[in-house]
Amino acid sequence: MSEKFEKSKAAGAHKQLERFTGEWEGTTKTWFEPDKLADESPMKGTIKSILGGQFVQYDYQGTMGGKPFEGVMLLGHQLSSGEFKSAWVDSFHTGTDIMYSKGKSDAFNVLGSYAYGDQHWGWRTTMEMNGDDELIITMYNITPEGQEAKGVETRYKRKK
Repeated sequence: MSEKFEKSKAAGAHKQLERFTGEWEGTTKTWFEPDKLADESPMKGTIKSILGGQFVQYDYQGTMGGKPFEGVMLLGHQLSSGEFKSAWVDSFHTGTDIMYSKGKSDAFNVLGSYAYGDQHWGWRTTMEMNGDDELIITMYNITPEGQEAKGVETRYKRKK
């Protein structure tokens, strides 16, 4: 596995994850209903490589409706399954739950789910670099019927 991991760090999925690392500042938009912006506020994030590049850890702080919140996401890529995976918690969206997500793709695009009342909703998260200094994190809410709408979009610029 170590030879495969070294190749992934040099030019594969782990290299993609490594590109996310850095200090970031930007703006987060949140929607609770499709096309109805509920909040737009500043966001700061730090993404660091951990455990020799096996994973990256994303820590962030912002506000929602003027109240502070924070979160942590652990991101990785499982070589044997070819899946990106994440575990996400924050003080606003996830409550006391941990959202686990995974997805088999060439880019970071993972799908998880959460309970809302007695229904299960989907939650899809994408992370993409625009050049070397812009990171876009987008989260989509998916109704039990399968309708998808943007829930959160964070646009970061790398701190210099």
